[in-house]
This record gives sequence, structure tokens and C-alpha cells, in this order.
Amino acid sequence: MKILVTGAAGFIGFHSSLRLLEKGHEVVGIDNLNSYYDVRLKNSRLEILNRVSTFAFQHLDLANREGIATLFQKHPFDVVLHLGAQAGVRYSLENPFAYIDSNITGMLSVLEGCRRTAVKHLIYASSSSVYGANTKQPFSVEDRVDAPVSLYAATKKADELMCQTYAHLYRLPSTGLRFFTVYGPWGRPDMAYFKFANSIMAGNTIDVYNHGDMKRDFTYIDDIVDGIDAILHAPPPTCQGTPPHRVYNLGNNHPEQLMDMIRLLEMNLGRETNKNFLPMQPGDVYTTYADITSAQRDFGFQPKTSLADGLQKFCAWYRHYYKM
Repeated sequence: MKILVTGAAGFIGFHSSLRLLEKGHEVVGIDNLNSYYDVRLKNSRLEILNRVSTFAFQHLDLANREGIATLFQKHPFDVVLHLGAQAGVRYSLENPFAYIDSNITGMLSVLEGCRRTAVKHLIYASSSSVYGANTKQPFSVEDRVDAPVSLYAATKKADELMCQTYAHLYRLPSTGLRFFTVYGPWGRPDMAYFKFANSIMAGNTIDVYNHGDMKRDFTYIDDIVDGIDAILHAPPPTCQGTPPHRVYNLGNNHPEQLMDMIRLLEMNLGRETNKNFLPMQPGDVYTTYADITSAQRDFGFQPKTSLADGLQKFCAWYRHYYKM
């Protein structure tokens, strides 16, 4: 198939593109290569993708409506894997307009391109952040998600509603994937585990929020890509009266203590570090925990990688990439 991957130079976009290329698909990747985190890392990912003859990259911003429309007119995509977005909960407190431009306007540009060119399946990234401060555990796709605690979460919920609307109006088959704290090699430097690794290796003190009392459903990147790969060929059916739209959780189904994650990093990197314990930050939640029942039932999703194994692989990559 011919597949568009937005955010192809990003963490999940890079790994997903690699898998698609390995499976023999033709991939067109776009990314705006913004400076939210180190652009050199994004370019390093692209260097690997560009070695494959069936990969083509275009430097393009999702909010560029004319550019996105031209892209869809030029390439008859079978599937669109929409992973490009402005990520980060805390950053949304400081730069709110970046989230509207990328996550709202960008989503609409993709939806319009899909409906005008009859794309067979739109798969898009949502987030566990849509659950907000839900206290019911684990988080189920059946739960209400109308109380976000960050603008980032609000934009991701808006994306789901927009896709639901386009599925209703235009019968556009779309699947939303709520990712839970994805980590691994080639990861995002703005995420806690990566920032902790940087500080540990530099001998700096790390900031630990809520005094270390937090849990996250850490999900290894290969498990996420397995889920994307499994659902690629299974667009929601168009049934009488039911829009072809569905949402799934992709998580490890096993919350881990933040302090356990830090100890595993210290062990794998061979250093301990001082901790600066701080209160909970605005926009943060105490715990995330994915109910993956529907993903298991519908396309056999089953995470295989423990946090210990996943962090070991991340640390090995980290030492190699940064020559430490």
C-alpha cells in the first residue's frame, strides 16, 4: 500500500515508518522538523529512513492547508497514519497556540485530505491524557473523557470528536489510538525517562514531581508499533446508522511506580543521582492505567516488553547514540 505517515521524523512516526517499509509498503513521510526538541535527533531518524528507496520525505507543516491539500492530490494514499502533533503536557501551559495550530488545524487538514481523496483508513494518535483526572482504574475507552486537565489533552479529545464527525458525515473509516507513556530507543528527549537519563549521565540533580508518588503505564515502542501494524488492515466497518470510527487504548496494562523507573535507569546507566522532590505540577495526573480489553479482542494486541527489559534497551541505545 501507499501510506502517508505524518510526524515521520518523530519518535513513534520513525519506528512506525520503519516497520511499514520492512513490510513492503511505500511510505511518504512529512514533518515540520520544529525545534520543540533537538532537531539533530529528528534528522538522525530521517537519515535512516532515507536509506530505503520506498521512503519519500517532504518537509511540511500540518497547519499548511494548501500544502497538505496538494500532497493528497499528488499521492493517492491507501492509508494515512497521522502521528504528527505538538506533544507535551507542560509545554502546553507555555505555548498554547502551538497546540491549536498543529493538533486542531493540522487534524482538520488531514481529515479534509482524506475525505477528498477517499482514503480507505485513517489511523490517528490520541493520548491517555484524554482521561484527565479520572479516578476509576484502569482507564476504559467506555469511560467519559470530558474533563481534561491540560490543553494538550483537550486538543486530543477534540481530534477524536472531529474524526467521529467526519466518519458520520462522510463515512471516512478512522481509528484513534490512545497511547500510554511510550518509551524506548530513539525516544523523545522531553519525556521524563529521557530527561532523567540526561541528568544522570551529566551528574545533575533530577526533579521528581509529587515527591515521587506517581504511576505510569509505560509502554515500549515495539509494542505500540505491533498494535499499529495489526490494525492497519482492519478499518472500522461501515454499518447502517453507525459511523465507521472507533478508539482503542494501547498501553502496557501495568502501571509502574515512577521511583522504580528511576532506579532501573540508574542501574542500567551505572550511576546514581540526587533527587529534588517537588509537588505535583499543573496538568499532571497521579496515575495512568490502560484497559486494553477491546484492543486484545479486536486485533490481538498484547504488549510483550517489561519496563526492565525496555529500559535496558533504551539505555543501550542511549550510550551508543551519545557515545557514552
